Amino acid sequence: MTRLHFASALLPSGWANDVQVVITAGAIAEVTPNVAPVPGDERHAIALPGLASLHSHAFQRGMAGLAELRGDSTDTFWTWRETMYRFALAMTPDDVAAVATLLYVEMLEQGFTRVGEFHYLHHDRDGSPYADPAEMASRIALAAEASGIALTLLPSFYAHGSFGGAAPHAGQRRFICSVDQFAALMAASRKVIAELPDANIGIAPHSLRAVTPNELTAIVPLADGGPVHIHAAEQVKEVEDCLAWSGQRPVQWLLEHAPVDQRWCLIHATHTTDEEVSAFARTGAVAGLCPVTEASLGDGIFPAREFLAAGGALGVGTDSNVLVGVADELRQLEYGQRLKHRQRNVLSSGAGRSTGRTLFDHALAGGAQALAQSTVGLTPGARADIVTLDTAHPSLAGRQGDAAIDGWIFAAGSGAIDCVWAGGAKVVEGGRHRLRQPARERFNASVRRLVA
Repeated sequence: MTRLHFASALLPSGWANDVQVVITAGAIAEVTPNVAPVPGDERHAIALPGLASLHSHAFQRGMAGLAELRGDSTDTFWTWRETMYRFALAMTPDDVAAVATLLYVEMLEQGFTRVGEFHYLHHDRDGSPYADPAEMASRIALAAEASGIALTLLPSFYAHGSFGGAAPHAGQRRFICSVDQFAALMAASRKVIAELPDANIGIAPHSLRAVTPNELTAIVPLADGGPVHIHAAEQVKEVEDCLAWSGQRPVQWLLEHAPVDQRWCLIHATHTTDEEVSAFARTGAVAGLCPVTEASLGDGIFPAREFLAAGGALGVGTDSNVLVGVADELRQLEYGQRLKHRQRNVLSSGAGRSTGRTLFDHALAGGAQALAQSTVGLTPGARADIVTLDTAHPSLAGRQGDAAIDGWIFAAGSGAIDCVWAGGAKVVEGGRHRLRQPARERFNASVRRLVA
């Protein structure tokens, strides 16, 4: 049993003072506000629940910063993708484990305590299947276990190079599965995550570019009631190609032809019409936004103001992991809206309301829904995922309540997080994960070889 005492903590009911939290077997057993600390309590100033990064491609952390050299033509997502393919084709299972471990260490240091790993690097470098279909998935699980982050594994089905069942690109050979191969991958992956505390599993049809309608119908039942995530309408070219193939836009096609409901998460959905925004919100599905990656790739800006006004649910993910942080994603989400609308505090929930708090609340609820977490936050029964802020940080000095969240998201940059508990284990202290140094050394050894 662990007892923590916080001068201030954000509970589901709102901010409370003098809060004692009791942790048993990795979960929150008791939450008692308005009590003085007693001997044996570990004392901290400000506590928040950890958030989920609902969309991650872990292996891409290894290539962060390697695609910033302009080519002979206009650089876009599609030219960046060629760099990603070259990097992916060089990685061994040990490289994937090394890169994912450091990534998950960094996520925890920055306030993410669960990750939705949209995992599509399945096969050997020549494209041939491993003897164990879950060879790569097992390395993701090992990285999650070592770091302490909770894992929602989302094996991705990827069969084609473009709409209408086009043949795959040679650079995609490590991703490609038949329906039968994917069923075997799902069965093997379930065995992997069954041994990992607090893990669960869903499926991720990669996109309408990579999955035919018949294949989508065949694989959705393999989720077995778990989450279903899919990339949709990230790029204008994707929308144009989908129109040429089907006469409909990607989000429109999904809403009319797929069983989209609260289990689904549409990743990006950047280029959506007003009608699509309203219909999307009505399904109860989550918009999985990755603002830093969307900015990095020049994707565009999701109509978040309109989506929230329509009652939509959203969460954030780190996607390409070019930069990792709760504050970074939430700040970029709001700043994109400010640039689009030429206004300030666009996503605040109302007059006099904190924008940072609004963003945080949406990300907490949307991330939990997208990763099938029924109980989250600082409440009994939830996994004990807790983040404390360092009130000695200049951008947090004298801040209380929502003002502390605003200071963290919009002013603090790095260094605002003090400690993090993941599943009741204190994995970050003084802003440093207990595995930071060995994880960095292993990561560096892999990446130096990959980029040589």
